[in-house]
Amino acid sequence: MEARERFKVSRPGLPQINFRPFLYAAFGLILGIILYMRCRFGGAKGTDFVFFVLLTAFSLKPLSLRRIGVIFLCLAVFAGLGAGLMHIKCASYTAGMPAGDYEVSGTVVSFSADGETSALILSDVAFDGVFADGKLSVVLPAENVRTGDRLNFRASVSRCDLPIGGNSYEENLFVKDIRYFATVGEEGFAVTGRGNALLRLNAAVYNVLHANLSATQADTAYALLTGNAGSLDEGFATAVREGGVAHIFAVSGLHIGILYAAVSFVCKKLKKFRVIPAVSAAILYAAFCGFSVSSVRAVIMCAALGVQNVFGRKYDFLNAIAFSACFVLLLRPAEWLSAGFRLSFGACAGLALYSRPLGRIFRRLPRMLSGYLSANLSVQVFTFPIMFETFGYVSLWGTLLNLLLIPALPVMFLGLFLATGLSLLIPPAAAVFLSVPNGMITLFLWIFSFDFSLVLAGFSLGAGGALWLIGAVLLSERVRIGERAKVHLTVFLSVLFAATLVLNNAVFTGCKLISAKGVVLVETRSERILVADGSLGVKSCKNFLMRNYGGTLDAVVVLGGDDGLQNALYLPCKEVRASVETATGFEETIVLYERQFTYGALQFCFEGENKLTLVTEGRTVEIDFTGNGSLGADLFLNGENAGVYYLKCGAVYGTN
Repeated sequence: MEARERFKVSRPGLPQINFRPFLYAAFGLILGIILYMRCRFGGAKGTDFVFFVLLTAFSLKPLSLRRIGVIFLCLAVFAGLGAGLMHIKCASYTAGMPAGDYEVSGTVVSFSADGETSALILSDVAFDGVFADGKLSVVLPAENVRTGDRLNFRASVSRCDLPIGGNSYEENLFVKDIRYFATVGEEGFAVTGRGNALLRLNAAVYNVLHANLSATQADTAYALLTGNAGSLDEGFATAVREGGVAHIFAVSGLHIGILYAAVSFVCKKLKKFRVIPAVSAAILYAAFCGFSVSSVRAVIMCAALGVQNVFGRKYDFLNAIAFSACFVLLLRPAEWLSAGFRLSFGACAGLALYSRPLGRIFRRLPRMLSGYLSANLSVQVFTFPIMFETFGYVSLWGTLLNLLLIPALPVMFLGLFLATGLSLLIPPAAAVFLSVPNGMITLFLWIFSFDFSLVLAGFSLGAGGALWLIGAVLLSERVRIGERAKVHLTVFLSVLFAATLVLNNAVFTGCKLISAKGVVLVETRSERILVADGSLGVKSCKNFLMRNYGGTLDAVVVLGGDDGLQNALYLPCKEVRASVETATGFEETIVLYERQFTYGALQFCFEGENKLTLVTEGRTVEIDFTGNGSLGADLFLNGENAGVYYLKCGAVYGTN
């Protein structure tokens, strides 16, 4: 009782956030990377920095000059380091060989087969015998190319651009250090050698799985073991993503943790020193999978857990997350731009912030169910806006399907891991060894033969995503705020979040245009018109709509060739507009070919097969996805200048 009273007396003097050096170092690196990217490529937003300002403000209580100095010094030093590392990364990315025709050689580090072609990523690339940093992407008309093959071919090589304007595709290439694209000449290609042992092992795993399982089962097993899901059937991959369980095909904390725990159990006679073989196995497996960001994070956190157990120290989960984030960003600063980094560390942050308080809420449930619900909801609370920004939707099936699959994953993963290893050692018995995991994978595929397409989509979070994350941190028990203050803060943030969603998605007056690569959505209070590039696929259009509008469109206007018209007929719309009359074979959807047409106050006019003008609110907007602007309009949209534009009161307002 006396100790409790002393605690109550001392509690008001405690800082609102405990000082963890690695946590502030990680936040400093992230702040520096964001500042550099925004200053160099533009598009700075106030929401980029609100979180850091609030974090610093809550860290300063009680006001101590020493504490203030240490926090600001830590943030400033690591922010400068993060900006410097990102500058070096950008300079390195733009260096190397110029575009041109070369004799190219390189080692396959990743591939995905589709029909009669293979999409490959090559490293250790040489152009006319001169080695260059970075990787090269190429599509070859062959299915027999494997990881580790050393290829040689004549090709026309082009350079990749820096990720200007937040283009997600360019950011993905930048993160993976893919600097070149190659178009192979008529001479074809030749396999001239083999890569290192791990790459050859990766190819051997692919071969043994495809030799003893059906193509669908083998692709699923290979993705589960290596994280390479490029060859998965598109329909199945979509079902898995919309079911909220795509993480099982990304070598993450689950896979590394399962392997680490299994090796620790086998080596339990080594007692404290079993951490050595367990961590070694985890490192080798991460190397086998190409050191994905989630596998590196998991290895570091497992190593930290093992070392602290050896020395009898308490494991600080939040500090381990921060340390692993610093490690990754110091080596690969561009990873901050990747969805893998944000989702992996976001999931861990959610566990650190909410698993304990949610565990207390579910304490009356069976232990296993309570642990699952608290962990799953903790992850979902923190990663909700990240998932929305990355995929444009959040699965409503995720909690239920993960309840079924996560307990089964250790058995399926370890069974497949051991069976594949034995199959490589004793090839004649491979079919026998793989029969057990084959049955589990068949059951897994059967589950996803059902429709799990129920998702939350069709709107944009905008600044609401930043508000959600701010609230998730400030309302957690890691920040010491009084109960009454938390209630008031919850109400305030909830109202602000709702208002942000309404303002970001509703159109009250004038005209709103949302532009992305190859597509423009035109919105008024009563009309929704989608203008699409004819070369853009149905999937890309649907992904855009999932992020911005979930209803039925008044019309889809197609610019370009016949394929675009056929694709538009699969979109949710009342009618389709095109400039050139073409037979479609569809009778359900109305297709119209007038040169000029109107929807409410929106006046459209085809200026050619690839050009459209829109006149509204006293302004002219020209849309031409070929990039050839010619009319001198008030606003020119070519698919590259992505953003949100408002036309009202005779003016144009732009925002990112």
